[in-house]
Amino acid sequence: MNTGPPTTRNGAPSIRLPAQRRRRVGGCGHNGQVLDATDLPSSSLDPQVARSLKRDADGLVCAVVQQHDTGQVLMVGWMDDEALARTLTTGRVTFWSRSRQEYWRKGDTSGHEQHVRSVALDCDGDAVLVRVNQVGPACHTGTTSCFDGRELTAVVTTGGAAS
Repeated sequence: MNTGPPTTRNGAPSIRLPAQRRRRVGGCGHNGQVLDATDLPSSSLDPQVARSLKRDADGLVCAVVQQHDTGQVLMVGWMDDEALARTLTTGRVTFWSRSRQEYWRKGDTSGHEQHVRSVALDCDGDAVLVRVNQVGPACHTGTTSCFDGRELTAVVTTGGAAS
């Protein structure tokens, strides 16, 4: 039984520690940024939006990227609060790289930029849908979508048709 301080619905402490009790992390997430009592990096994300997010154990939410005019799903990436804030305020999609432990903006090295058209939070708050205008292929392999040519064999049913 947990006898510690009260927690939020995400399991994070509902109190904020004074600045002198904040800590730095190195190598284990968020590129050495200052973390607060919620173990999330300080960010410029609107606090109301931040309260709506349900993050995984690493402080991330899934970001599904979709071509705005065709509806094609292009890729999936991960965002923390700061990556989402940058996406919402710059018009370009920014992700948190779990392998490199750093932010990356799609297209900065490849030229295959993603220009934001809209961003929506799902009903549970654990994923965002980013509708973009994709310039060039979205996948690092050179395909339009990270899902191109990677279909799995599945039983297809006829149920669920509109009446």
